[in-house]
Amino acid sequence: MTEFTFKTIIRNATQIVTVCENNEKFLTGNKMDAITIQKNSSLIINKKGLIEFIGKDSEINEKYPKATFGNEIDAKGRSIIPGFIDSHTHPVWSGDRTFEFALKLKGATYMQIHKQGGGIGFSVKNTQQSTEEELVDLLIPRLDRMVKTGTTLVEAKSGYGLETETEIRMLKVIEQAKKKHPIGILSTYLVHSVPKNKTSDEYTKEVLEEQMVEVIKSKKNGEISPEYIDIFCETGVFDYEQSKKIMELGASNGLIPNFHGDELTNMKSPNLAREVGAIAISHLEKVNEEGIQILAETKTAAVVLPTTAYILRLEQAPVRKMIQENVPVAIATDYNPNAPCTSMPLTMHMACVSCRMTMNEALVASTINAAYSLRKHEKYGSLEVGKFADLVIVDSEVWEHIIYQLGEHPIWKVIKAGNVIFEK
Repeated sequence: MTEFTFKTIIRNATQIVTVCENNEKFLTGNKMDAITIQKNSSLIINKKGLIEFIGKDSEINEKYPKATFGNEIDAKGRSIIPGFIDSHTHPVWSGDRTFEFALKLKGATYMQIHKQGGGIGFSVKNTQQSTEEELVDLLIPRLDRMVKTGTTLVEAKSGYGLETETEIRMLKVIEQAKKKHPIGILSTYLVHSVPKNKTSDEYTKEVLEEQMVEVIKSKKNGEISPEYIDIFCETGVFDYEQSKKIMELGASNGLIPNFHGDELTNMKSPNLAREVGAIAISHLEKVNEEGIQILAETKTAAVVLPTTAYILRLEQAPVRKMIQENVPVAIATDYNPNAPCTSMPLTMHMACVSCRMTMNEALVASTINAAYSLRKHEKYGSLEVGKFADLVIVDSEVWEHIIYQLGEHPIWKVIKAGNVIFEK
């Protein structure tokens, strides 16, 4: 009889929310509200940190009669969900922008603050003046807060450099964090704004002819490892054609287009995504009917950012319409100095209340669809055999408490590839 040795078994969970169970790339439409759950079950994690089996203890005893486990966790009275995937964040920056919140409360708009030297420009100035070590020291505690609220995989952008040296420094900071922190990190090279002393055309030329050349060189040298190219396609920042040129050059050098679009004005971002082969567009507060249809046809992920619309008092993205039209909808925190929220559960709560999503839809958008928006769905985003054991044990028999308990997250343990990385 074969003997099996496994890393961990988590026993007696009241609910194991697998989300899906047929290796779906994403869920859309009504399927977003029909997640799969196994009740009163256990989960085995193998030595590679992958899910080996999910089922009843009787099934485990029959299939693995002589199994031994390096670690046993009793989850009786608790539920298990996939670890959250925060698919859009700006976590590398310095400079305190608390003062801007007071201005926003008095009615100042995002672009008014931007033109007065606040916003991105303020963060750029401070980030340019910070050393790599200082930025790492600021980043690590932010990642700690993400893990404590259940995030196991995060996309992290550059973008507060606006000149080559600082952009590469930011990407190097992300590389350091990958080695120092247990959370999973995916990095993005972001062309975020236009420096004060340049026109949009001048800076686009600089990015194309100088900055991206150095970024690609540093990537080939193994100093950085961005997977995605992002740009802020917006009126007064980068227009359609400028965004297209930059993303096409990035794509030709192995960077996957995944960009900011249709946030403050309609920029026909879904058309642009189709042209450049983008996997996702973030924001989409101003997307129109035609754009939604294009997203549905191309299966481009729509990454909704409820915290940003909330703090800027903008109308939220038309999430219900996108779900009805079978667009793959994801949710992310958009963590940044303008909307400094590291909590996916709080963001999911906002999505339910402000975007009128169901709790099931919000979970799908934060797991399998978020994984799809980064093209990591084959190994992340659901609890299925062969995927990484990235999961959250919720201190409740009913998993929905992770959303329902506003600002108070009932998280017992967070597990990354089979290792406990946070516990209460």
